[in-house]
Amino acid sequence: MTDVELRQLRYFVAVAEELNFGRAADRLLIAGPSLSQQIKALERDLGVRLFDRDRRSVALTPAGADLLPHTRALLERADDLRCRAGRLAGSEAVRLGYVNWLPADLATRTAGVAQVHVDAWVAPSHTQAARVADGSLDLAVCWVRDADLERHGLSARLLGADRLYAVSTATGTGTGDVRARDTTVLLDDDTHSWSSWNDYAERLAHDTGAHAVPISDGGITGPAFFDHVRRSRRPIVNSPKGQTASLPSDLVRREITEPSVHWTWSLVRRGSETRAAVLAAVDALCDGVGDLGLRAPDAWLPEGDPHR
Repeated sequence: MTDVELRQLRYFVAVAEELNFGRAADRLLIAGPSLSQQIKALERDLGVRLFDRDRRSVALTPAGADLLPHTRALLERADDLRCRAGRLAGSEAVRLGYVNWLPADLATRTAGVAQVHVDAWVAPSHTQAARVADGSLDLAVCWVRDADLERHGLSARLLGADRLYAVSTATGTGTGDVRARDTTVLLDDDTHSWSSWNDYAERLAHDTGAHAVPISDGGITGPAFFDHVRRSRRPIVNSPKGQTASLPSDLVRREITEPSVHWTWSLVRRGSETRAAVLAAVDALCDGVGDLGLRAPDAWLPEGDPHR
């Protein structure tokens, strides 16, 4: 038993619940042959066969069925131990970066778990994700794609989401809801600052028929954005950085439909992270977040979004 790892026990539970090695491997984000080898190693260490398996089916053996509830209880105790350790590690500093949004109750939710220090450098999503990967930050609130997570060796959990809206003049183009295909979305040629937004906007245009318009004046947000709206014949999709900005009196907010357009905020950490305070801070911030409307029938997220 000294060689048995909690990781192997989690693998056992996953296979027992799926009764299919392929589905269990997908759920665990590991290769099928590796999962099979780990289960065989666990059976060897325990001295019992856990599964009867052939090319067509997988079934628990009597020994596997007997050990399953005990294994689940052991894993629950291990998780509880980690949470308790995290609370005891509340004095440990955790560095967190962000783009422009943080939960209003961040300090309350992490109190007693870790000393979360919000980094003063507000940077674009791709920059903050890279800083987590290189160790400059422990966590970051940013927009990421599956490809970013894989390239940097990161893990992401859903922390927040914005339903994006469009902005138009108060006269001329209407004031009610607008279909996504009848909107314009801006692409900025400053790819260092707007790399994530440009990628998102291009996918939005491709998937919904929204009209993509390149710009070179930094007008994704602020007064320059409002000027683009005044010149445009179509409502323009507002970026996440402008979601809370007050609109001038001559402009109006319009809900986007068919589909509703969403932007996600992930809490990103290193996939290899083992520090109890960091892991506890992630759980404190993300547990109970829910789907934030992303599972609605008309909700749109771009391909590659980890929460799609």
